[in-house]
This record gives sequence, structure tokens and C-alpha cells, in this order.
Amino acid sequence: MESKVLPTRRRVAITGMGCISPLGETCPEAARSLRAARDCVTPVTAFDVSRCKCQTAGQVQNSWLGHATSLMRRARHWNRASQMMLLATAEALGGRADFVPDAVIVATTSGGMTFGEEFYRMFENGGANGPRRRAAQWVREYVPQQPVHDAMSAFGFSAPVRIVSNACASGTNALGMAFQLVRSGRARRVLCGGYDALCQLVFAGFSSLQAATDEKCRPFDSGRTGLVLGEGAAVFLLEALDAAEHPPLAEISGYGASTDNHHLTQPNPDGSGPRLAMRAALADAGWAAADLDYVNAHGTATPFNDSCEARALAEVCPRVPASSTKGQMGHSLGAAGAIEAAFCVLAMQGGFLPANLNFRAPDDGVDLDIVANAIREAAPRRMLSSSLGFGGANASLLLEAAGK
Repeated sequence: MESKVLPTRRRVAITGMGCISPLGETCPEAARSLRAARDCVTPVTAFDVSRCKCQTAGQVQNSWLGHATSLMRRARHWNRASQMMLLATAEALGGRADFVPDAVIVATTSGGMTFGEEFYRMFENGGANGPRRRAAQWVREYVPQQPVHDAMSAFGFSAPVRIVSNACASGTNALGMAFQLVRSGRARRVLCGGYDALCQLVFAGFSSLQAATDEKCRPFDSGRTGLVLGEGAAVFLLEALDAAEHPPLAEISGYGASTDNHHLTQPNPDGSGPRLAMRAALADAGWAAADLDYVNAHGTATPFNDSCEARALAEVCPRVPASSTKGQMGHSLGAAGAIEAAFCVLAMQGGFLPANLNFRAPDDGVDLDIVANAIREAAPRRMLSSSLGFGGANASLLLEAAGK
């Protein structure tokens, strides 16, 4: 019998990165906010939240989005999701003309939510006599790939686009899928990331689920009362390390995913879902838990999510320093995994572990090394970024400092 020769697994480098979030318009600004452990959750100004329990969110400033028009004049007519994708992509590319992706993989959860919200408003505000003239724009913005196409058109490249939308694990899964494409040799270059914009319909939905809090977001704190929402976009350029023409910012070394199918909105309380994803990522990279220097946890500050994830962390990587950055900027849904991966890269470059804000005391019987309320100076080289989503979707990504 002829033996089957397995293809060589290529190392995958991040050679470009862009991020816009409540922590800043660019990666350097986000790094400064992370190092300062800045709380960027503020009262919502984009729409009326007077009838919602939660009235705060992590918001991208409109003045930052206004800079999109300097890149493309017609961007002033785009929605905020397209503007965020344009700005994040511009920063990731950094003026590079050599990076033409073989594929584009981007995560989101909201998709055409703004379309539905505006469509409802049309009838609320007068039906046919209301702003129906904007119907063509609503249809244009309905498809979730539109912000991606807008960014691609601005920089003049075309490639197959895949949209990943499996709840709050979407961003991590998009990066993981892109990583697999490059590592296997099926693609030379992949542009990947995630975006989500604040939307009143989604905001009201989380309020009706009683998942949002009217106080501070307190990930992993025993007194946590719920999440706050956020928004943003992060974009990465992935290439095979041995063929990259630009110095790597970091490497992606492993990826794992799982689905526990326990409940539509609640994770399995035994932690089996995230535990499987974390272990799959470690096995994929050939790492042991002891190799990890830090875990960027999903940590939404909801009672069920945090207890489930804490159980998984305690079993898979006990005493590895961990934190959730959602206390600083809220939960950006489909963009969360991508933005948090960017934060991991910034923390490795800056030599610190990000803070878990508003932490006072852990749940009884939970033994985690939480990086509480202030950064921890360190020299992290290997990190795990964890994401959990509705429907039991779980994903983990392993990131490694450049030059390891």
C-alpha cells in the first residue's frame, strides 16, 4: 500500500492589522487605552434608550468615522459598519499595494439589522409619506457582506468573500478559518476580521432578554449583573511566514471550535463547550496549557456565561492569568473575537496583560488568576483568546509573539 504524504503545515503570520473600537480609532490608540486600563463605556447617544434598563455602551466616536471620507468621498453616504470596515482595512493595509488577498473572511452578527430598524421607522413615521425614498439604500445595506465589499472597492481588489455569523464566536471563527486556509497552502494571503455596529433593534433585544446591566460591566465578578454592548471592527492580513514580504506582527498557531447545543442563549453550565474548543486549539498547535502566558477570556459579565467559562478555564489552564476586556469597551458581538485578538497582539507588543475592570471578588469555589482592575507588566509570548456564542458556539485562537 502506498503511504499518504501529509502536506507541510505552514506557519501563519499576521503582517498587517487595523482596529477601530471604543478604545481608539487606530491600534496605537487602542494600545494606549489598554495600558491605561481606560473605561470607554459611556451613555448611549446614538438613539433613545430611555425605556431600556441599560443605557450605556462602548461607542466609536462619530468624528473618527468622519475620517472615512478622506479615503473615499462617497463613504459619507455609507452606514457606520461600512465606515468602520473601511478605516480598519486601511490601517491593516498601511498603503501596501502588494497585498491582494486570495480570499476574504469576515465575521458579523447584525447583518441587515439596520435595514429592519429603518424599515420599521418608515411606517412608524408616516408610511408612504415617510422616508421611503431611502428604500434603495436600505436594500443595499441589507446584505451582511456590503461593508466588506465597500472596503474592497475602496482599495481596488476583488476576492471570494465568506461571511461568518455564528453569534459571538464569529470573529474568532473567521480568524481561525483564515488561518487554516493559509496554513494548509490553499491560500497565499487572506484578509480576515470582524465588524458590528451598535443598532437600536439589537440594543433593545438584549434589554428584553434581561442580559444587559444598568450598572458597570463586571466580568467574572461575583456581583456581576449583565453585559453592555459595544461596537467596532478589526482587520488582519494573514500570510505564510516563509513567504511574507513584511515583518510579522505576530503568528496564529492554533485554532479550535466546538458546539454544545445546550440551549438557544445559555451555555452548558458544565463548561464542556469552551473546554473542548480550548483543548482543540492547544492540540492543534501542539502546546500544553503551561505554555500559555495569558488568556483573553470572553467574559461578558452575564451570570451563566462567566460561570461556564470560568469552569472551563480552571480545568484547562489553571492559574494562567486571565481577563476580559469587555469591561473597557463592552461586547461587540460578531466583532468581539477579532477585536480581542488585536488586543492580544497589542499586549504582546507592549509587554503587559490587559486589565479586567470592575472586578471585586470571584464566585465561591472559583480559582482563577484574574488580572484585576489594572494591567500587569509582563513579557507575554503565547496567548489564548476565547469566544462563546448563543446556541453553544465556542471558539479559541492561539496567538504567538513574532520571532518565537
